[in-house]
Formats: sequence, structure tokens, C-alpha cells
Amino acid sequence: MEQRQFLLSQKDIPTEWYNICADLGEPPPPPLHPATMQPCGPEDLAPIFPMAILEQEMSAQRWIKIPEEVMNILALWRPTPLYRAIRLEAALGTPAKIYYKYEGTSPAGSHKLNTAAAQAYYNKIEGTKRIATETGAGQWGSALSIACKFFGLGCTVYMVKCSFYQKPYRKSLMNVFGAEVYPSPSEKTDFGKSIIAKDPDCPGSLGIAISEALEDTLKHDDVKYSLGSVLNHVILHQTVIGLESKKQMEMAGDYPDVVVGCVGGGSNFGGIVMPFMADKYAGKNVRGVAVEPTACPTLTKGDYKYDAGDTARMTPLLKMYTLGTDFIPPAIHAGGLRYHGMAPLISLLVEKKMIEAVAVDQIDVFQAAVLFAHTEGILPAPESAHAICHVVTEAKRAKEEGRERVILFNLSGHGLLDLGAYDAYLEDRLESATECDDRRVNPNGKCQAF
Repeated sequence: MEQRQFLLSQKDIPTEWYNICADLGEPPPPPLHPATMQPCGPEDLAPIFPMAILEQEMSAQRWIKIPEEVMNILALWRPTPLYRAIRLEAALGTPAKIYYKYEGTSPAGSHKLNTAAAQAYYNKIEGTKRIATETGAGQWGSALSIACKFFGLGCTVYMVKCSFYQKPYRKSLMNVFGAEVYPSPSEKTDFGKSIIAKDPDCPGSLGIAISEALEDTLKHDDVKYSLGSVLNHVILHQTVIGLESKKQMEMAGDYPDVVVGCVGGGSNFGGIVMPFMADKYAGKNVRGVAVEPTACPTLTKGDYKYDAGDTARMTPLLKMYTLGTDFIPPAIHAGGLRYHGMAPLISLLVEKKMIEAVAVDQIDVFQAAVLFAHTEGILPAPESAHAICHVVTEAKRAKEEGRERVILFNLSGHGLLDLGAYDAYLEDRLESATECDDRRVNPNGKCQAF
């Protein structure tokens, strides 16, 4: 019997995060102050983030030590398993070897707790009393609510409205851990009220929810803001995924030809791919493929330019691929991938052609997700299923070419709180993104006219 599981012991949990900025050859484009258009310094962002986070955000140091207090939290579920998808390979009849890193074993059910634990810790030691944040599908909000409870902090979450109603049990999970959760746009902030006044049926977006969380933060001296994706320090914290994966691939006696992950803001893909990009900079032949939804094609159809990270334009301007801050995509069930921009580090690597990007439709995504569940027994989150969709494409291409290919992807979370999305798919109530062009999608996933 071929080995399917590749498991590390707790002594193999990474003790340092890897920072790709050290290997870029030049500093990445800095964030710009929206008023002066000059590079932001720590003092500009201190009202929003704790200083330790800002130092990591702007660091060019290759390795950054993980604090012991954070290690103690990570040890609750790390290292996460690496599996070879032997049954999926057989179903596809492919000569490709398919491996997946499974982050759904965390208490939050996804990779998000890797950075939530770190951010909650740094806020705690600098005196923060409450953290305000946004969430799309609810994975980030769930993770931060858990981390805040672990470190004795309050937590307020502005959840994109369409996901708030699509995924009610995400809200329930956050409430269990003491978080306040509001559908965004909400009546809790001036910006939320302004959006509702213009469009009472607005399904929300991550850009709007970010604006609400920032407004909440800036109105209170003891509150800080926390972001679950996009920024450098978030991708830094997520590199535990790729660092563990490299050890596990060595155990398997393989090295990936291609590393695949879904992308919305870029955190889970950045986490698995960045340690392999270090190898690519050192001369190794490895591809990275970022997979996004056709409904929100940031990398494949966006512009690479400076843009705000939120709809109210309260954030510093980031050099990134963007669809524009006013872009509100259809309310597809992969709510965590509905962000108008992309992590600056991933955007830079795409611009340098170090990483590839593809877009896939949600019908194909759910087909791949069900195939994966039927063969591997794990129901993936709709976001993670975007990666699976492209893995199937890569595996079929290997079959057509008649040659072996080693594929590694990040299964960034389970879909056990996304069963409404699977109901919609199985009941034929989903439509493709092309069929949803220029129309809204209601909370059950069906297109409806403006």
C-alpha cells in the first residue's frame, strides 16, 4: 500500500516565519499615504496596528522568530497533515501525483488562525482591549474571535452581508467565542449607513466591511484593527504552511512541479507558495499558480497600480492588482475570495512572472469539490475548492501529455459550515459567473436582476 499520510511531530513546528522580502532583490513598492502620496511610516499606521505588527509589515529580515506564546497556540493543531490524494489520482486516471496540505484541522476550520493567533498576541502585549475586523465567508472572523478569546480581548466583526445570510453558522461560531458580528454594510458606522442609504439591498463587499472596521477602530483609543489577508505580515505568519509542506514533501520523496492555492486577498496561497518561491529564486524549477473566481478576477483582469484597500479610501494606497475599490462582485458562495485587490507581494510576483494566475467559474469549482469529497472524503470550503478545480486541470493535462507531474495544493479549510452552498449546487440553484454578469446574487446564490 502506498503511503498516504505524511505527518510531522510537534518538534517540527516552524520556530521562525519566512519573509520573501529578503529574496526579492529590491524592496517591494511601499504603501503610500493617501493625503501626501508619500511612503507611509510606522507613525502613520500606529493608530491602526500595534508597533510589532508594523515592524513585521516593513521588515526585510529573512527569518523572524515566532514568540513562545504564539507557538503554544499553534501547537494546539500544528503541524497539519500532508496527504497524497491517491483516490483522486485514480479517479482522474492521471500519472500526476497530487498532494494536499490540509489546514482544516485548526479549531477555526481553516488556515486563518495561523495569523489570528499572532496578531491577537501582539495586540495584547501592547495594551489593546478590543480588535475590530471584517470577514467575507466568516473564516477570518471565526479565527480572530477564537484568538481574541485565547488572549482576553474583545472582538467586533463586520461580515459581508451576503455571506452573513449565506453562512449563519459562521456567525454562530464567532458568537460562541464572544465576538460581536454585524452584517456589512451595517447601521453601526457612518460609512455603513451611507451605503445603505444609497442602496438598501447592497450585498456588501470586503472593501465596505474593511471601511466599517477601520471607522470603528479610529473612533476608539483602545481598539486596533486586524486584517486576515493581503498585508505582508499576514503572509509572513502563514508561511508555517509552506515550511511544514517542504519537510513533508521530503518525507514523501517528492518535490512539487507546481504549487496551487486559491486567492482572494492572498493569505493561504502566499503561506504555502512563498517558501517554494525562495527555492525558485535560488534556481529551482517550480511553478506557483494562484486560482481566483471568474466573478472577482483581480489578477487575471485587474490593473497593477496603487489603490486603496477599502471602499471609503481610508487605508494607505497599496501597489497591487485591483478591480477598483467600488467593485462589488456577485455574491458567489466563495465569500472569502470576493476582494477587489490582491496582496502586494503576490501581485509583485505575478507582475514579475514568478507566479501564474487563472480564474475559474463556480459551477466548475463545485463539480471539482464534490469529486474531491467523493474520492478523498473531505468536504472542502468553496474557497479551497477553487484550488482543487485547477488541480484537476493540471492532472488532466499531465494525462494528455503522458508524463508525471507532482502537484501540491493547499486545502485551506473544510466546508462543514458551507453546506448551504452545497445545497444550492446540488439543487441546481447556482449559476456561472458569466450568467451573473451585471446582476446581483441573492443570499441563496441565485442571480437576480438589479
